[in-house]
Amino acid sequence: MSNSKSIPISKVTRYQNAALNYYLGLTDSPYLHYGYWETLPVPADELTLARLRRAQQAYTDKLLDFIPKEINTVLDVGCGIGGNAAYLLDRAFAVEGLAPDPFQRERFLKCTGDRAVFHLTKFEDFKATKSYDLILFSESSQYMSAVDIANGAAKILNPGGYVLLADMMRTDANYQEGMFSNCHVVSELHAALNQAGFSLVKTEDISAHILPTIDLYVDTFRRYGLNTMIYVADLIAIAVPPVHKFLRWIFRRWFKKLVVEGLEASQLFERHLCYQIQLWQANQ
Repeated sequence: MSNSKSIPISKVTRYQNAALNYYLGLTDSPYLHYGYWETLPVPADELTLARLRRAQQAYTDKLLDFIPKEINTVLDVGCGIGGNAAYLLDRAFAVEGLAPDPFQRERFLKCTGDRAVFHLTKFEDFKATKSYDLILFSESSQYMSAVDIANGAAKILNPGGYVLLADMMRTDANYQEGMFSNCHVVSELHAALNQAGFSLVKTEDISAHILPTIDLYVDTFRRYGLNTMIYVADLIAIAVPPVHKFLRWIFRRWFKKLVVEGLEASQLFERHLCYQIQLWQANQ
């Protein structure tokens, strides 16, 4: 296991992690990803947490469809709390997880039943002692540079090995500030992987099938998160008016923009991003 010293994480990433932990508590799911809604919901009342859990299982099934039959060893980079790894372990893959988060390590080992090695490190700092058939980046590519993904994968893959990447990506290179701004520009990611000696084998745009999850998250936050914040603020205003005044200033100064942007997440995604699954193979 890699060095467990404190690992610096960017502010954008920390905001996203806070949101992930919030929704993890709401869904009680072994997965941190957006899922794959096979049947798109029509009325708003079809946006339910139960359907999200089914969508998250369907997403993992979708990833499995992209994995070539000859694959045995998998390195799950940015493995979250172990849902994908446990799924692959149950299907006889030899899986190892990697993430720089001690919280995720604890949940990963519990979810996988200690059947998989966990590397507590950034992918950029990973000192591999073996090579792998496939490296999985499931909603983790946005946390590292395209060059680090491409060059790092090329170093630790077996000859002819694969990179399976599934994530939000920017179709608009001019979108450079905001909650999704750390996502890779599609063309830049392709260029980095091509430069490192990879060829694109298969790709699928599943944007429409993950958008309901964003809508559900926004709706849940608007109904419960926002109303809870207002309720607590009202109580503080009654009990301790000076504290309420100070907190209102803090909210306007630092948090209002984030809240407004969060409520517009679906529109931001549709204007500037897509969600793709890509399978790349190292040239032999």
